[in-house]
Amino acid sequence: MYPRIRDLREDSDTSQEVLAELLNVTQATYSRYETGNLDIPSQSLVRLAQHYKTSVDYLVGLTDCTAPYPRSTR
Repeated sequence: MYPRIRDLREDSDTSQEVLAELLNVTQATYSRYETGNLDIPSQSLVRLAQHYKTSVDYLVGLTDCTAPYPRSTR
């Protein structure tokens, strides 16, 4: 379900443990995110998008554009 988060992690040579710590979850939980066995909470998707400097839309496959959207000033 979320192959892009796995691909981004592998491309950056980052372990599941490091990203699990970033999201404040266990490595097992993060692994289930990558395999699609567990839906990723929206707050975690936002953190991953910020970490990889991309958009949530890219992470979930709604766009192929890796560039993040401009930040809102609100």
